[in-house]
Amino acid sequence: MTNHITTTWLGNMKFESTNPSGHQLFIDAGPENDGHGEGYRPKALMLSALAGCSGLDVASIIKKMKLKVDDFKIEIDANLTEEHPKIYDKVIMEFHFFGKELNEQKLQKAVDLSVEKYCGVMEMFRQFSELTIQTHFHNNQS
Repeated sequence: MTNHITTTWLGNMKFESTNPSGHQLFIDAGPENDGHGEGYRPKALMLSALAGCSGLDVASIIKKMKLKVDDFKIEIDANLTEEHPKIYDKVIMEFHFFGKELNEQKLQKAVDLSVEKYCGVMEMFRQFSELTIQTHFHNNQS
C-alpha cells in the first residue's frame, strides 16, 4: 500500500500538506528561522504522529476490551541532537490513564501491544532513537 501526500509551498517558510484522509495541515518555521509560526514544526509533527499512532492502537484496544477510562493522554519528551542533521536520539513516552475503575493490568497490556506489536511509527522511531515507555495510572477517588 502506498500513501500519497502533496505538500505545497505557500510562500516564505509556510507549506500546506494534504493527507490521504482528505485533511490538510500547515507546516511553518518559527520566527527564529524566518517563519511566522503558523503551522506545525516538522520534527514535532513526528512526535505527534508517534503519539497518535500508539494512541489509536490503545483506544481501539480499550474499546474492544470494554475498559472504563475517563481520560487518557500521552506526553512525549524528546531530546534533539546538537549536530546536523538534528534527530531525536532519546524519546520518553508517557501514557496517562485517568478514572475511578482503572483495570491497570489490562491497560498495561493495551500499551504493551501497541508498543511491541501494532504501532508502525513506534517501529520507525526504534531505528534511530532510544525509546523509554512509561505508564501512569491516576485513580480518581471521588
